[in-house]
Amino acid sequence: MKEHKNDPLPPNAKLIFKGQIFETWQWEQKMFDGSTEIFERVKRPNTAQVIATKGDKILIQKQEQPGKSGPYYSLSGGRCDRDENPTQAAKRELLEETGYVSNDWVLWREETPLTKVIWTIYTFIARDCKKEKEPHLDAGERIENIWVDFDEFLKMAEGMLFYDRESLVMLLRMKTDPQEKEKFRKLIFG
Repeated sequence: MKEHKNDPLPPNAKLIFKGQIFETWQWEQKMFDGSTEIFERVKRPNTAQVIATKGDKILIQKQEQPGKSGPYYSLSGGRCDRDENPTQAAKRELLEETGYVSNDWVLWREETPLTKVIWTIYTFIARDCKKEKEPHLDAGERIENIWVDFDEFLKMAEGMLFYDRESLVMLLRMKTDPQEKEKFRKLIFG
């Protein structure tokens, strides 16, 4: 798993808990006044998500998962498996959740959204997707795949039910900046 870009774990960090998804790491940290405190950071698998396109449409998912309060909209994607690079994870998740594949991939964003969690979200663009097979969902997924146009995508992304909060600022900026909006449209459709 890739370390947090800005603040990797110090060499004296010790793993104190390992769950199914999360690990908790702890270390002694010298403070500015010379005292010592215990610091902690949580580590989890990275995430790969995909802005999938076909023609002039973008694939959005309406999902339900156990533990969530209700349905939400998202991009296809999920956790990177151990020893799986983000591109492999994105391709696997797209195929599993949608049945689509692409030969035209671009990494759009790589973001570490939280300072106390070692976790990177990779957002890919997969252009000219083609249906290869039916989706194969995990037991805890209910997914409806919906093709929307570019303006519908931007409108859905600003809604409270859109799961990808990390990309929200950039997507909202496109509503007020026609040049950024057109640049993004060209990027995702090629």
